[in-house]
Amino acid sequence: MDVDISIESEKWAAHPELGRFLARAARKAVEVGGLQVDHHAELSIVLAGDGFVRRLNRAYLGRDSATNVLSFPQEAAAAGEGRRLLGDIALAYETVARQAAAAGKPLEHHAAHLVIHGLLHLFGYDHDCDEKATEMEDIERAVLKALAIPDPYAPNEAQSEPAVLGPAS
Repeated sequence: MDVDISIESEKWAAHPELGRFLARAARKAVEVGGLQVDHHAELSIVLAGDGFVRRLNRAYLGRDSATNVLSFPQEAAAAGEGRRLLGDIALAYETVARQAAAAGKPLEHHAAHLVIHGLLHLFGYDHDCDEKATEMEDIERAVLKALAIPDPYAPNEAQSEPAVLGPAS
């Protein structure tokens, strides 16, 4: 799986190794989560600011606010390349940084968790009921553990649950 990282906000530049780490987190989610991806698959991660994500949220979900992460699944192959675009994941710097600071965790850890969360949404996982939320969180925990990132859902950790993701149907 190819992971394309686009930096839309210069604020992410303060974390020069983050793109590589997020790509690793996405690949680890595929591996640990048992997600079916062939070598022709491509994932796009956009490192943006709150304004960019707010515009996406308003345009596609009808919500006029920034959120930490949005994911947009794709079904069609990329034109001319025979590649399957899994979808796009967009992170909003200010919101992600604020949540990480409030939870007392490194920005990189929180961003990786959100990418994993968004990727699971691209594969149809959801958290709209307790049973589905538990299934999704169990996969997130396993992937984060494989990356040596502490469990964000542990009772002694501050909670900053990812937002509901994906475009409106």
